[in-house]
Amino acid sequence: MTPSRTLATAGRVLLQIRNDPRTVALLLVVPSLLIGLVAWIFDETDVFDRIGPAMLALFPFIVMFLVTSIATLRERRSGTLERLLSMPLGRGDFILGYTVAFGLLAVLQTAIAVGFATVVCGLEIEESIVLLFVVAIADALLGTALGLLASAFARTEFQVVQFMPVLVFPQILLGGIFLPRDQLPDVLEVIGDWLPLSHAIDALTAVSTGSEDAAYIWLRVLVIGCWIVGAVIVGSLTLRRRTP
Repeated sequence: MTPSRTLATAGRVLLQIRNDPRTVALLLVVPSLLIGLVAWIFDETDVFDRIGPAMLALFPFIVMFLVTSIATLRERRSGTLERLLSMPLGRGDFILGYTVAFGLLAVLQTAIAVGFATVVCGLEIEESIVLLFVVAIADALLGTALGLLASAFARTEFQVVQFMPVLVFPQILLGGIFLPRDQLPDVLEVIGDWLPLSHAIDALTAVSTGSEDAAYIWLRVLVIGCWIVGAVIVGSLTLRRRTP
């Protein structure tokens, strides 16, 4: 992998996305709107204070997964990836370039979502807002990395959507949003404890409520980081030049 080629790939991706206003709106605006909708639904209760951190983990994660996976797959189906890889550009440069590009978008998306949730929706934060921002960025990057991984195996956009029941829905169901994981059946609790979105939800909840110390939160961020690195590596190793 060469830094100049990776950055050139990231720049090309960002330029393409800039020329697609609908994708920009989906990435930057939709997660905040969904968080606002949840806050509005529970406006007269304290429910949003309890589930707000989970929503801050959930919506950016899903949006980044969908946009990243479909955009990457489109490069392969259109033949762009095959042309790029015929040049001095490796699979690692391609995947890492996409990671950098969507990582930058994830930072911007997270800044908007965190600001909207705390300032507009009134989500109360007991710990540092900076720590909340760091965890939320890691969560959005997780969605990006898993999206890249899914795109390496999918052949069509429809198959990308089919990966959601495999990579996304179990994490939502077992992440502690609907029921605390310690109340799940033992096997499901163990599975849920290993899933990366569970760690993002735990960390964001801990930052919001102040129920855990900083070491606990940073450990969760480290676990998420390991998942991100692993997904990017596997995605780069399994990426095909084009879709048959």
